[in-house]
Amino acid sequence: MEISEKLLCLFSADVREEDGEYVVDVPRREVETGSLEPGETYRVALISRSESEATETADEGVDASASRADDDGPQPPVEPGEMRYVEIEDLGKQGDGIARVERGYVIIVPDTEVGERVKIEVTEVKSNFAVGEVVEESP
Repeated sequence: MEISEKLLCLFSADVREEDGEYVVDVPRREVETGSLEPGETYRVALISRSESEATETADEGVDASASRADDDGPQPPVEPGEMRYVEIEDLGKQGDGIARVERGYVIIVPDTEVGERVKIEVTEVKSNFAVGEVVEESP
């Protein structure tokens, strides 16, 4: 599947019926990180997941925003050596902090806690995640 470079965010959500309409909730982090603006209109694509994909994703301890990219898909939005401020949103299975950046790309940051905002240096980049090292803690 080809994914457009115009993709602003990627997340998993349930579709629910509410007052005769179908609703998909956008996670707060997608608006707070600046990817989306309330009141604006966006194109939405829904991609079906098989039960096995849903199970794999849950077993990994990271939501579908960290899903595996095709080899010819979009490139990671970070590079080794890059410095950036991130907010830790979740903890992985081993207790490492998880931050999400453009298009829901995951950066694993060891020795951090949920809610921390830290400056990191990206030390390793893979197609579906990166690893960062804290260089400065924000107040």
